[in-house]
Amino acid sequence: MDIAICGNGRLGGAIATAAERRGDSVRLLGRPATGRHRLEAFAGSAVVIDASRADAVAANLGAAAQAGVRRFVVATTGWEADRSQVQAAVERAGAAAIVAPNLSLGAAAFMRLVSSAAAAFGALPGFDPFLWEWHRRGKADRPSGTARELARRIAAANPAATDLEIAVIRAGESPGTHVVGFDAAGETIELRLTGRDRSAYAAGALAAADWLMAEPRPAGLHPFDHVVDAFLTPRPPAVRSAA
Repeated sequence: MDIAICGNGRLGGAIATAAERRGDSVRLLGRPATGRHRLEAFAGSAVVIDASRADAVAANLGAAAQAGVRRFVVATTGWEADRSQVQAAVERAGAAAIVAPNLSLGAAAFMRLVSSAAAAFGALPGFDPFLWEWHRRGKADRPSGTARELARRIAAANPAATDLEIAVIRAGESPGTHVVGFDAAGETIELRLTGRDRSAYAAGALAAADWLMAEPRPAGLHPFDHVVDAFLTPRPPAVRSAA
């Protein structure tokens, strides 16, 4: 697969390394001086993965779509203000994009556990949900996209959780820790997601690229849950031919 990656930082580098290890052809693109990539940078790419900056996502996808790319994975966070612009550009091009605040397959399963837990503890008397996250000092968005999505899922599963606060820590080099808990007078239950490095995000980004390549997908923005569903859907057992 020919993959162009927008963003040559830590995440972009991790995705490039994982892609090269499995035999993909990779173009790792840094931030252009003009603020917009030349169309030639994307020529022939089967998939473009954006791992750049929030303010560059719309321009990157717009240029790639102009160059003829029809499959995108957005691994960048904090670009929600441009979502309508990005969605319009993707749909106008007849392209499909996977977007998610966190492209880790483990994090996606964690979010489903949080939804179930929030519903269960929301039905019990006396339990208050809480949420905190810790990332490296240099991470720009506060709270993280993952934390905002966890808060959304808690509220969706338990409409009574209207005053949920997100505690944010920015210190050191932590690639990401998220803790969701439920506290009552006599006990506390916690669910914890700890990222050790960016390999999990890289694996998820490539799984999203594979999902886009597997068959034609409807134009528009698709949640990462669709990729996760492909792993969780039971597959029929292989039929052995008679000897």
